Parts: sequence; C-alpha cells; structure tokens
Amino acid sequence: MRAKYLITLFISCFLLSCSSTKTSISQEQIDVLDALVAGKSFIIKSDYAIPQSSSGLQALQNAGLLAPGDANAGRFSLIGNPNHLKLSNDDIDSYLPYFGERQMVTSRTGNGSIEFKNGIKDYEVLKRDNNSYVIKFKAKSHNENFNVVVTLFPSLRSEIMLKGAKRFPIRYTGKVEPISE
Repeated sequence: MRAKYLITLFISCFLLSCSSTKTSISQEQIDVLDALVAGKSFIIKSDYAIPQSSSGLQALQNAGLLAPGDANAGRFSLIGNPNHLKLSNDDIDSYLPYFGERQMVTSRTGNGSIEFKNGIKDYEVLKRDNNSYVIKFKAKSHNENFNVVVTLFPSLRSEIMLKGAKRFPIRYTGKVEPISE
C-alpha cells in the first residue's frame, strides 16, 4: 500500500515538473517594440540563415563541401558575417547572403545575395496576441521580386522569411534594434 502511494507521488511530481516555463515580457520591452514598428525605422542583423532543405544542399553536405563548424545543409551561421535588413519609412536596404537552390539564373552579375535598395510595396502590419508583430511587404532585389514576412518579438528577436520566384525560400533569425545614425 505504501509503495503505491510513493509511486503515485513520484509520477505526480514527474508530470508536474515537465511543464514548460514562460518567460515574462516586461511592459518596457513591449513599448520599445511598439515604438520601432510604429516609427517604421529599425535594422535587423541575423545570426542564422535557414534555407529550405533540398537534395542539392544535402548533396553538398554529404560531399563535405560546406564550411567546417556549425554550417550544415539546414542552418548556416551568419555570426561575424555582414548582413542586415534596414527599414526606414518606405525605404529598404538589405544585404542578406543566400544559401539554397535557385531555379532560374537570369544574370551572372553579383554574388547571389539578396540586396534590397529601393522602396517597398503592399506594407502591412499585424500585432498578435503575444505582443509580437508580423510585417509583410514586397520588395525587389536585382531583377527578382520577393514576398517578405518579418516577425518581431518583444524580446527583440526577429525572423525574416523571403520567398522569391527564382529561388527556394529562406528564413533568417536574429535581433532587431533601432537605427543608430
């Protein structure tokens, strides 16, 4: 009988200790993010590029052609490499290295990165219940149009999803901060 109670107690403690912890968000963090989005003025520096997995990327990894370290076919470290997405009113400036497959190459100039240096179209902002923002717009890099979805979190973490007509989608994760001039 006593063993039954101990087993029940042990299982109860185990199940209760498995709950996930929520990190609390301060009102100050929410206010900072609200100001960045309302001012339409911020810069995102990404830590990782996460391309859509494909057989081509897997073949490169299996052949040992990817850089040593934490680079693999599913995630490339951008730490220490120049990259940014800067939004200032209706102007955008970016340099985002691209890792992935291209379906069509129409020009051999440039280095294959995604560089926005013009205005944006169809700008939309949606604030979610968890105080994060989803920002959608369209932009052009070289001769390719992209659908861009930026998600900003109160912790100032960011996620950028780029979908172009001539290459597989890619996602970037990093941090958002105000533009310092």
